[in-house]
Amino acid sequence: MNRRDLLRSAGLAAAALALRAPLAACSRERVSRSHPQGGPDQERLARWSESLRAERQVPPDAPLGRAATRVGELAAGTPYEAHTLEAYIRDRGDPATAEPLTLSLTRFDCVTLVEACLAVARASQAEGPASWEAFGHEVERMRYRDGLRRGYASRLHYFSEWIEDGERRGLVKDLGQKLGAVEDRRPLRFMTSHRESYPALADDAVVREIGEIERRLDDRPRYVVPTDRILEVADQIESGDVLAFATGIPGLDVTHAAFAYRDEGKTLRVLHAPLSGGVVEVTAKTLPEYVAAIRRSTGILVARPKWAPLPG
Repeated sequence: MNRRDLLRSAGLAAAALALRAPLAACSRERVSRSHPQGGPDQERLARWSESLRAERQVPPDAPLGRAATRVGELAAGTPYEAHTLEAYIRDRGDPATAEPLTLSLTRFDCVTLVEACLAVARASQAEGPASWEAFGHEVERMRYRDGLRRGYASRLHYFSEWIEDGERRGLVKDLGQKLGAVEDRRPLRFMTSHRESYPALADDAVVREIGEIERRLDDRPRYVVPTDRILEVADQIESGDVLAFATGIPGLDVTHAAFAYRDEGKTLRVLHAPLSGGVVEVTAKTLPEYVAAIRRSTGILVARPKWAPLPG
């Protein structure tokens, strides 16, 4: 397989996971400049948060996963937009600019949908209307290593590390070993091996930072539930569990992220923002069918989101 075919097989979904935004300098900018206060994104936050409270989807009445998938239902039909976190650097064309906190509730890629649904639910725990600042803080503590935004390299570009870092900080619980997962210890080198696909990696210093992170991840196995085992353990997967779709593509961990979703008949499906279809949706296929149809799929990583204490 040549380089062009490899990148195509990874697809825009893989890039949407790995190309997760602007650049490698510190910034105190709280929100994306593209969403001014009082716009449609904030209106959605207020409306969706109010719905969660009215439907008793906040603790102690509901698990976080159920609240997050309810937000996903409310977001159904919202447009998919690839590389939503890359737009700033792409537009500015300067790999030395600061990393902004990009937020949106009116356009998503697969990862930003997962983060946004969880953040809306968590921000809705507080009394009174959920604030845009609280929503942004919740996104930030999921998106960045240790919850600290320190530049491009501080972002959790590999989604398996998103799960590992979140588990360490009490945001999710990795269910892989409970579900009989197998260890994937292949080295992750996709970003540094395809630096031409990442605008930020035009900067040699950023490449060195990402390379150091990739090497550190060599000691952290990923727990993948094999494709042929998903049906066997499906009854242990709950609506709202975070799914990451593992791949055999060299150097890459996963190519897509989503939520597990049980419909009214309790059938397990996938709630996601897909490249194909172009809007937030629930799949017609069951989860095992969906995974089996993914080219070069090896299985799924599964993490159960936790409410986690609100920051003081």
